[in-house]
Amino acid sequence: MITHDDLHTIDGDVFVSPRHLASTTGIGDPALAPLIDLGWNLHHDDLGNAYASSPDRKVRLGYLPEGEDDGLWRINAYREPFGPPVWGVYFNDRTPTEFVTAFTTALATAYQQGPDAYLARPASGSDEHDPFLAVVPLLKQGWEIDRPRWGVFAVQTPDGLAGLEFTTGDLDPKAELTTRDARWQLWAGKSIDRPVWYATASTDTPVALLTAVTQCVADPAPLPRWRQDTLSYIEGMAQLTPIIPPQPQAPTPLDVQRAAASRRPAALPAASVTRWTTTSRPALPGPRR
Repeated sequence: MITHDDLHTIDGDVFVSPRHLASTTGIGDPALAPLIDLGWNLHHDDLGNAYASSPDRKVRLGYLPEGEDDGLWRINAYREPFGPPVWGVYFNDRTPTEFVTAFTTALATAYQQGPDAYLARPASGSDEHDPFLAVVPLLKQGWEIDRPRWGVFAVQTPDGLAGLEFTTGDLDPKAELTTRDARWQLWAGKSIDRPVWYATASTDTPVALLTAVTQCVADPAPLPRWRQDTLSYIEGMAQLTPIIPPQPQAPTPLDVQRAAASRRPAALPAASVTRWTTTSRPALPGPRR
């Protein structure tokens, strides 16, 4: 069992590990918050979908629980407000919310730095923008290099229940934004063909944003979820550990002594008594009547 010092900050009654086998929390606010805090515009449609856009209209996010497909999150960036997207990222409806939040948090940081950060194209061999940097956090946690098919570089967990694929060669820019035929695909489940959750990113998605997601995925800490929520974990594969409050420590002898002292009534002050001495003068006689 795992304890937590402050249960008020935990939203759930079990921890799910490894965390890539958790699923969505079903709440969009945590992932929207980093952008809304920067003053991004937010509005909703009549169906309950939410849309956020940067003040310059060059980055747009859709949170689409009532969308036409399983694309719960869609984020696109533009060089010109009315031009085609430069890059697009997609998270399906069962992607752990923490992974989406990692992306939007990194996006908020990049947006504050300017277009050179949130529109930075990956560049092989670059110290800062090399695509391979996004894979490093997973390799450090024991993910293994895999060669699933020609033209694809992949890494996966030793049990094969999660993986990341990077497709080489030329891709259709429109297909990258609307299908799973994208440059990057991160997934978890029994196989990439039958994933429980997955995320895609197009060719020119900045490496720093991708790395923020893979670092969050690679974090060994479990994720809190509600046991009764059947979508909160991948049933039969994930390990569930009850969240219990920390046990109080036994009082020390000094604690017992202090407690007893605090309950003891205060001593009453000694009564004031007049004392006569040999040097005391006799009382003066009263006036004669």
